[in-house]
Amino acid sequence: MKLIIAIIEPQELAPIREALMEHKIYKFTVGNVLGQGLDLSKHEVYRGVSYDIKLLKKLRLEIAVNEEYVSHVVDAICDVARDAPKEAGRGKIFILPIEECVRIRTGETGAVAIG
Repeated sequence: MKLIIAIIEPQELAPIREALMEHKIYKFTVGNVLGQGLDLSKHEVYRGVSYDIKLLKKLRLEIAVNEEYVSHVVDAICDVARDAPKEAGRGKIFILPIEECVRIRTGETGAVAIG
């Protein structure tokens, strides 16, 4: 069992979701995060006031999968992110081992609980 954490651009969520669903991966969690990569800051003007934005808005996508789905998830995310028009700041994917998983409602554990 693995936990895949991907930091992605917000506009990439819909196409990544579609790519995941094509591989029958339906369960994931999404959260808003702020971060900084190689693109150090961005200059914006809001209501006539100038701002330097140092932390950029990203999404954190978390997907717990059994071993046989890891490559499908990574490929789906990378295929969408590579096609994006932006040159820098594609994001990152982290793959972590999961010691145990417990489905709260039924008490099932392990690979069965991941679904």
